[in-house]
Amino acid sequence: MSQPFRSGTHWSSTIWPGLSASFDDEQIILRSGQLLETLSSSVYGGGSGVWAHAFVNRKVPLSYRSGDPVEDLREMIRKARLPAEATVGLLTAAKLTHASVHEEAGDRFNIVCLATAGIGNAARAGAERQVFSAYSAGTINIFVLIDGQLSPSAMVGAIITATEAKCAALQDLGIPDPVHGVIATGTTTDSVVIAVSQNADFGAVHAYAGAATTLGNTLGRAVYRTVYESVKTRDEL
Repeated sequence: MSQPFRSGTHWSSTIWPGLSASFDDEQIILRSGQLLETLSSSVYGGGSGVWAHAFVNRKVPLSYRSGDPVEDLREMIRKARLPAEATVGLLTAAKLTHASVHEEAGDRFNIVCLATAGIGNAARAGAERQVFSAYSAGTINIFVLIDGQLSPSAMVGAIITATEAKCAALQDLGIPDPVHGVIATGTTTDSVVIAVSQNADFGAVHAYAGAATTLGNTLGRAVYRTVYESVKTRDEL
């Protein structure tokens, strides 16, 4: 677990050749040397069945409101000279410098997790609150990249485990929902990306990704640690 962009502009994986991330004041771009199958709540390239090798976390101001965030990101991706059909993009108002990265080799898989986080709109799911139709930039954005083979249900399970781990990190940090005075489960604009190499060289297909599986346990710890670190350090210089 580390925060490479507090003092640098580049990060490279030590366990996944060809995987790297670059940072500037406007965005973090994760790049893979291969196409990865994605399942995500991304603004751009979201849903299932998208194969991507570029993953963008784009910085926007806290005041950002847009009727067409997809088109906004499309233009940002074009300016960054990334392939429109092989890029997944999120928007965030959180500090990019305080992105947390964790990587770990596991039981026939490798995992890399990157999270950026702020809590300005912390909320507890299931509680009544004012709602909005306009898009707001994401506050806790989580990218989970997995070198290995996952079944479709395991990819969905990975989303669940990542979300549970995020909730656990906020609980342990005591982050409140300011409207209700109870512990928040996230913010009102969180997003998660699961990206999988489907690399057959590992010799096994992971059918599940719950917290008691080797994959889910590692994934959960990676998300927990990165969300915890990025939230805890959010007010530091």
